[in-house]
Amino acid sequence: MDWFAAPDYWLSRLLVQRLLAGLYLIGFLNAAAQFRALIGTDGMLPVPHFTARVPFRRAPGLFHLHYSDRFFAAVAWSGAALAAAVAAGLGDAVPLWASILLWAVLWGLYLSIVNVGQTWYSFGWESLLLEAGSLAAFLGNADTAPPTPVLWLMRWLVFRVEFGAGLIKLRGDSCWRDLTCLRYHHETQPMPGPLSWFFHHLPDPLHRVEVAANHVVQLLVPIGLLLPQPVASYAACAVVATQLWLIASGNFAWLNWLTVVLALAAVEPARLGLPGHARGHPDAPVWYQAVVAAVTAAVLVLSYWPVRNLLSPGQVMNRSFNRLHLVNTYGAFGSVNRLRQEVVVEGTDEAVLTPHTVWREYGFKGKPGDVRRLPRQYAPYHLRLDWLMWFAGISPGYARPWFLPFVARLLSGDRATLRLLRHNPFPDAPPTHVRATLYLYRFTGWRELRETGAWWHRTALHEYLAPVDLPALGRAGHRPPPGRRTTGPVLGARGPARGTRTVPLDGLRRPRPPRTEHPGHPSGPAPGHPGGPPE
Repeated sequence: MDWFAAPDYWLSRLLVQRLLAGLYLIGFLNAAAQFRALIGTDGMLPVPHFTARVPFRRAPGLFHLHYSDRFFAAVAWSGAALAAAVAAGLGDAVPLWASILLWAVLWGLYLSIVNVGQTWYSFGWESLLLEAGSLAAFLGNADTAPPTPVLWLMRWLVFRVEFGAGLIKLRGDSCWRDLTCLRYHHETQPMPGPLSWFFHHLPDPLHRVEVAANHVVQLLVPIGLLLPQPVASYAACAVVATQLWLIASGNFAWLNWLTVVLALAAVEPARLGLPGHARGHPDAPVWYQAVVAAVTAAVLVLSYWPVRNLLSPGQVMNRSFNRLHLVNTYGAFGSVNRLRQEVVVEGTDEAVLTPHTVWREYGFKGKPGDVRRLPRQYAPYHLRLDWLMWFAGISPGYARPWFLPFVARLLSGDRATLRLLRHNPFPDAPPTHVRATLYLYRFTGWRELRETGAWWHRTALHEYLAPVDLPALGRAGHRPPPGRRTTGPVLGARGPARGTRTVPLDGLRRPRPPRTEHPGHPSGPAPGHPGGPPE
């Protein structure tokens, strides 16, 4: 049993399982709060439409068997309740087999959500949460000592997360090699946090130190995770420290928090002066040893594909090689945008559009909008619409499947969609028209912040979506949710209202010459490829 049991890691296991269950709780709450507008029956990318064209074998889960919004809500809330119970210690209060079953249910419920989530769920941290849960199921509970093979599989997972991210940077954007990427990244990252402005204004030598330290932690330190103690514990502490730095500097949903949790599996508590043996553990049952051996063998076999990807000069980021999201490849920000482009969505309640029409801006919770609003901290909560709006600003192609359905729901005053926003400028009745403009955003400097109170200044680049009304969207095939339309002259119009343009087939307009909202602010070329687009 010496080869199998690692009793000194009981505290590491407890922390990994309890904290990981907490992240599952956040994932399920996130799904329950946002699904109706995103993937519900009347959502922007409805699950029933997806399951009608994608067979079960390509996206296994409960919702191929049955879908309704009520059933999805029941799955999400059941998952949240179970995750909360496991985080509170239910897994240690039941027999070993039942503990494994609890984790299997958590994993299965969340897999069902991810596999119908489409664009909204195509981020690397979804697969990472699923893979982590599949391993946590076999860490055991208070009835047995932590199994050494599964602890090593956890280390192997953290190695792939960090080393994959390091390699994609080294092979990608030249700014990672000349140590200049963080001149831009704090400003252009998908969703800045409240400290991002200050990180951006660190002296340039410190930005270079940040990049160099990133290379060390992602390319050299992960090797230490696979070495004997105490090296593995020290390497894990370096990973945790780096992830806390990233948590402070931006919003990356639960990616950084999950990496911290997984790194704890490599920490031998006694090496850091923490409690070792809590109490004696009985020998692990033979069936449990057999299951752990089988899981370990399966992970080693499935590791062929991510290892091949890591070694390939054509390395890809955030790819699942199977429909169960087991043993994936990871990575982020192989390229860094030099400029930040934001799509600003506005509406008006005027029936006829003129050059003097007053447009009012919709406010998003996380993405930059109001230049005087300090970015907020939302991670580990995931604002899915805000994240996809960042991709929309980079290229209309990322937004094509869902942006016009989003606009249709603003025009119809859809409550589920409006709940995803921070500010609705039309609380009494929906707007008659909506438009979108692409802006160039830049952080202000210290002097401008003191003088104006603005954290950002912005320059209008070009029209992103021409003003549209509901009839125009209907003719383009983008209708509002059934039964949620408002009444009013625009809905009864037989043709486009005066001043309304026909929606182009691709939904989004070609660039127009820029106009400057803040004089003296430079415009420039379009940003580079996103650092970690959904696969």
